[in-house]
Amino acid sequence: MKKLSTLALCLFASATLFAQAELPNTQIKDINSGKKIAFNQTFEKGKVTVVSFWATWCVPCKKEINNIRKKLPDWKKEADFNYMTVTIDESRAEGIVRSWVKSQGWEFPSYQDANSDLKRSLNFQNVSYTIIVDKNGKVAWMHTGYEEGGENELFAKVKELAAQ
Repeated sequence: MKKLSTLALCLFASATLFAQAELPNTQIKDINSGKKIAFNQTFEKGKVTVVSFWATWCVPCKKEINNIRKKLPDWKKEADFNYMTVTIDESRAEGIVRSWVKSQGWEFPSYQDANSDLKRSLNFQNVSYTIIVDKNGKVAWMHTGYEEGGENELFAKVKELAAQ
């Protein structure tokens, strides 16, 4: 029991420290323009932002993003927030990524982390991986994996943060 309590405390402490960390200035590439930009420069000051990390080979990732995309118009009526995606596909898959994004009608910003530099900076292992960045530019929530309906928990947290 003592080991379990210690483990829980360590996990809470590391999550708290991560949530207070500055966003990395790691370079990512805009899927549409091809221009590179620092990750921490993609956020609108004073606005909550959801970031979905994905890959073309990740079926749950694509399902999650498309479920979010369908709900975005209604969600935007309830909360003021931004949404963007970052693929971890390698640079040689850039054409495939661009085609996928266009074919799906994704009108939100989409970026590519071709060398997994951002993935390493944020210290996550697998996609799907979703974070919410609060109005102060801090990671306020993170989640790995996706199950149908999980986007509703995500939006509940967005509403909470946007109301603050």
